[in-house]
Amino acid sequence: MSNLTFKLLGTDDKARLGCLTTAHGVIDTPAFMPVGTAGTVKAMLPDSVAATGAQILLGNTYHLMLRPGAERIAKLGGLHDFMNWHKPILTDSGGFQVMSLAKLRKMEESGVTFQSHIDGRKYDLTPERSIEIQHLLDSNITMVLDECPAHTDDKGVIDTSMQLSLRWAERSKVAFQERMGYGLFGIVQGGVFEDLREKSAKGLQDIGFDGYAIGGLAVGEGQEVMFNVLDFSTPHLPDNCPRYLMGVGTPADIVGAVMRGLDMFDCVMPTRSGRTGKAFTRRGEINIRNARHTDDPRPLDESCSCTACSDYSRAYLHHLNKANEILGPMLLTWHNLQFYQDLMAEIRDAIEVGEMAGFAERFAAEQARCDIEVV
Repeated sequence: MSNLTFKLLGTDDKARLGCLTTAHGVIDTPAFMPVGTAGTVKAMLPDSVAATGAQILLGNTYHLMLRPGAERIAKLGGLHDFMNWHKPILTDSGGFQVMSLAKLRKMEESGVTFQSHIDGRKYDLTPERSIEIQHLLDSNITMVLDECPAHTDDKGVIDTSMQLSLRWAERSKVAFQERMGYGLFGIVQGGVFEDLREKSAKGLQDIGFDGYAIGGLAVGEGQEVMFNVLDFSTPHLPDNCPRYLMGVGTPADIVGAVMRGLDMFDCVMPTRSGRTGKAFTRRGEINIRNARHTDDPRPLDESCSCTACSDYSRAYLHHLNKANEILGPMLLTWHNLQFYQDLMAEIRDAIEVGEMAGFAERFAAEQARCDIEVV
């Protein structure tokens, strides 16, 4: 398939430097996608998100089909125009949200029937309908519909789910309308079981996709288990396609996953943390609501160029958050997104010059400093 163009520009051991070209622009990889679930990155303007260096956002089929509706968005020019974001967009298929949010789910071969967590209205989501919604949204990267079982050690349950996801992936491929600059990603499932992950990856490649995601992780299994799954999963993915680790994660998660050959990431962590008074810094995570910041004139992070760091003190950010002023979460969200994009840029630079291992070691040491000194 040639709907999307992915170029592998270089490697450093398993870490990969690449470039993914879509109809709405280029994405330098490894890349982090801020989450704009319902057509907005919470507490941020689109221009502000772009100013952090973000080249692609994630939207969600489940939330947008509930409100305002995919057909309405299509009539209004598609999701890019609707949310005033004219760079690439990837849309999650809705499978994870059906598992985590929807009520009274009924899973069948045809798809899943569920009640909205908003108003109880009944919906049917099939592979074909998920693909149709994402087409109406004008998503540059469409994800196949998959079943996302809860974390379990029951191999039989995971195997049955993985096989269903493979059948749904094949139907998603048939339903997808190919266009230049638009692509479809398959999703590798299989829980923590190496043979199931291998079977899923090979089955998806037999169908043929523009990219391959690893799903079913970051659901409570812990970092060590997640890295172990990546160690035995990524060797079964093709080198000439982008690899997307869904829903991950912390800065340390991302660094470790890059070293295991992953290219794309998304997570609500930087925005959600920003709304709860938490900020990522070069020396670890801090809680701006803590009393020690009350009279602190320093910026959150001396090396950060975001407006929260360049224009405001920790004392002011502490005041905003204690006073429940909306500007507080806005500034911390901006900072956290800048931190993640700066991290990705530093990772790309390190891979380019063959210093990813050294970068990872230094990054881990810097992050650990918050455990032994006040930041």
